[in-house]
Amino acid sequence: MSTRRRAGAASVSLLLGGAGILLGAGPAQAADVAYKTECIPPSISGLPPVQGTTKVEITAPATAKVGDEVEVVWKTTEAASKNPDVLDLDKDTVKPSGTIKLGGGQTGDLAMAGERVNPPIKKNSPMILSDMKGKLKLTKAGEVTLTPGAYNINVSKPVSTDTKCTPKEEVKAGATIKVTEGGGSSGGSSSGGSTSSGGSTSGGSTSGGSTSGGGGDDGGKTDFPGKEVQTPYKCKTPIGDKDATSPVQIDAKKDGGNYALTVQFKKSVMDSPADIPADSVKPSMAVKLGGADKGTVAVEGPTNKEPIKSGDPMTIPDLKGTYKPGADGKSTLSPGVLTVKALGTTTTCTPSKAEVSLEIDTAAQPGGAAGGSGDGSAGGSATGGGSAAGGGGDLAETGADDNGALRALGLVAGTVILLGGAVFTFLPRRRNGLR
Repeated sequence: MSTRRRAGAASVSLLLGGAGILLGAGPAQAADVAYKTECIPPSISGLPPVQGTTKVEITAPATAKVGDEVEVVWKTTEAASKNPDVLDLDKDTVKPSGTIKLGGGQTGDLAMAGERVNPPIKKNSPMILSDMKGKLKLTKAGEVTLTPGAYNINVSKPVSTDTKCTPKEEVKAGATIKVTEGGGSSGGSSSGGSTSSGGSTSGGSTSGGSTSGGGGDDGGKTDFPGKEVQTPYKCKTPIGDKDATSPVQIDAKKDGGNYALTVQFKKSVMDSPADIPADSVKPSMAVKLGGADKGTVAVEGPTNKEPIKSGDPMTIPDLKGTYKPGADGKSTLSPGVLTVKALGTTTTCTPSKAEVSLEIDTAAQPGGAAGGSGDGSAGGSATGGGSAAGGGGDLAETGADDNGALRALGLVAGTVILLGGAVFTFLPRRRNGLR
């Protein structure tokens, strides 16, 4: 093992031991793996797919016991694609996320996430990605293999974009953990067997979120990232009917038998044409259920906390809510009816077709959905509210996509400028009426 790899393994051992995670687990091991990869640049760039080689170093304990919660580290020593010859990337604008496939004694996906930490990266130079980390709860004895897979590179400025990289050959395991029977957890207090470090990641997911087993048998996973789906909307606005297409992603985080949902809109398409007051715009959605379950789940976003100045990028917050399953089996979640309320007006956007963003194994809960009768499942309601958790997430700022969707609306499927001229035409009349 090289000096660099020994030093990396030692550093991780000290870190994990200090955090009380790996008490009782064996020394950390670091192994390298390389695989052919195809990376898809963001559509806004107009660049073709890139073929390259990804080189990864996976660090994990060599031995552990059933019940331990261990930390796995993914170090990208070489990304498959460079920073294109388009623009320099600023410091701390790049955030990686990815998936490690589990095999052997324990199967499933381990969600990995890195911090948005990087030095400035010049055009046409190698991408520099922060280490990705994930926590794995060991549930079965035997050898567990860790194989790096797809990963995503999100760049936050000048607009939020994603480059998605997928293996194009069978990938060898990067590390193996020998898991022995134990008398309970020896690694501190682990809750729920989380398989994600840092919750949901900004800028999309590299996994479709499909799970194995049935009736809520998810192998101890708590984080379920959805896939980004292009959603065509037909919108009823105060200035007439509009068609729009928006990339939408639905992520879920398990909490007991329920799931906290986060709906992300991945594109905005223009700058604000006028000043918008604070707390004047509020989006909500009725997420559509399918498969084993039926009905909808209400999610909503916060109003804009700050005024939006003319010329500033238009952004849409994450929409949040709680899904209480009403059926056992594989249930699907798709973007549903979107409603935007602003300055006394309402715009409603209905998908012309439902694209599944997430599929999860669910177990019916008392008062669950199953046809819209459950908590937060208003059977097609597009007003939000209900069980929505409120509170915003990261804001995505991007340029227009190739088909020019939503330019006429001014914002992804809907916040402020969905109203278009209505905001700025009707508002003076309302003011006149108040005189």
